[in-house]
Amino acid sequence: MKVHNSSRFWLFVALLPLLAVLQACPPKEDPPVKDEEAEKIAADPDYKAKDFLRKEYMDVYYYWRDQVKSHNANLKPYNYDIYDFFEAMLYDRDHWSWMCDKEYYVSSETGVYNGTWGVSLGQAVRLGDYSVYIRYMYPGSPFEQFGVTRGAKITHINGVNVMDDEEGFTQAKLSYFNENYNVSPQTFTFRLADGRDTTFTATKAASLATRPGLITRVFQPGDFPGLTEPVGYFHYLSFLANFLEDIDSAMKTFHDAGVKKAIIDLRYNGGGDSRASQRLIDYLAPKSAEGQPYVIRHHNDYLQSQSSSYSDENNTFYVISSIPPEDKDQKAVWDKVYPNRLDLDAIYFITGQGSASASEMVMNGLRPYMGDKLQMVGDTTYGKPNGMYVFIYPGTDSDYERFYADDFSKLKWVFLPICFYNMNSKLEAIPDHGFIPNNARTDDLFHDFGVEEDLIKACLTRIATGSYPPVKNVKTKAVSRSGARMQLEEDAPGYGRYVVRRPE
Repeated sequence: MKVHNSSRFWLFVALLPLLAVLQACPPKEDPPVKDEEAEKIAADPDYKAKDFLRKEYMDVYYYWRDQVKSHNANLKPYNYDIYDFFEAMLYDRDHWSWMCDKEYYVSSETGVYNGTWGVSLGQAVRLGDYSVYIRYMYPGSPFEQFGVTRGAKITHINGVNVMDDEEGFTQAKLSYFNENYNVSPQTFTFRLADGRDTTFTATKAASLATRPGLITRVFQPGDFPGLTEPVGYFHYLSFLANFLEDIDSAMKTFHDAGVKKAIIDLRYNGGGDSRASQRLIDYLAPKSAEGQPYVIRHHNDYLQSQSSSYSDENNTFYVISSIPPEDKDQKAVWDKVYPNRLDLDAIYFITGQGSASASEMVMNGLRPYMGDKLQMVGDTTYGKPNGMYVFIYPGTDSDYERFYADDFSKLKWVFLPICFYNMNSKLEAIPDHGFIPNNARTDDLFHDFGVEEDLIKACLTRIATGSYPPVKNVKTKAVSRSGARMQLEEDAPGYGRYVVRRPE
């Protein structure tokens, strides 16, 4: 059926009043949309630091950059605190990278600790003894004046029994220990290494300046049966670039004494700065290693494709003592190191589960040049085959200039992500499971460092007789006893450092 034009006109006229009404009423405005993400960003005090960390460091230098970059791009920094954000960006194989705040970094680098007893504690679990012993003690520890040394055992805190006895070292004892050990002042009872008990009240040191060179000693023929020559002993706790003179002093002592065999105790050395490991390598490497590489740092594919500075060739480092004096950049180091370099017949490294990173790198770097003349005695090492650059926030060039001048006034965060793997001149990496020593022995917490301490005695016995002594029979009744295990320094996340300054 046809529709007449008049019908269409009528429909149009009928709509006019409705259009007029609609035009007379202005449309409602939608309420402003809240930018929730912008609000979250603004409310996050560390957002800029997290964003800087991801873009400037992790997206460039991180060893597993290619495996995590896409994943990390989707992370929302404001959903994490800064520590959790750092952890969220790590590759699942990475259990080495870590970060810290200004206070922790400054204490670890300067060796100055506030509110401390100045000791390290341990348990002889492998020998079936769960009591808490002093592993080592810094000079100036508040315990020192009461005759406490390595080998002393804490038996009571505030009169409460906290030792492994017939009752055992229970979880309740460990809990009481953890709750009260750090209370200051505190009353302790120690069973000293000589068997005497002593009770005293001590107060933590408000500030204690420590050094990484814990002990330097030369054992003379009269100190140990069968010994016919001087043997140097250097107990080194951490590779700190601010204390290179500790290495210089120890090696000068060895040089002046005519030492040809040295015991380097790294059982509690969790690594540190590459400048300190370089210094130790320079002294210990044999003449045959002069001018030869001791470590090759292998970076991620992205860095190597962007710059030849990150090629293996340009990241091969050599025994520095062979560099000629006319090389002005190295002359000061060369002049200082060369006069007291050692020409050793043998090196004995004392190792433990705390021997990590730079400690392992030094041993790995020397192995190709020393063969059986390099011996490891003790426990399997930590197993850290890689290293980090030290990255900071704020991280402008001027911030780094202050940082390298030991001005930490504007420092807030320090990031230490894995950036390279270490190999020696034979392209051998440090095993992930650590080095198994030539002579496996358990750390002897029952004796102070000296000729009676089992690991030192084992080294001296081999030097004197050509053979290691039998390992202690640990299959005693005590071994079957279980107990509560305390946390050690090497149990902490991020333990072990081989750190290098940020690349230019």
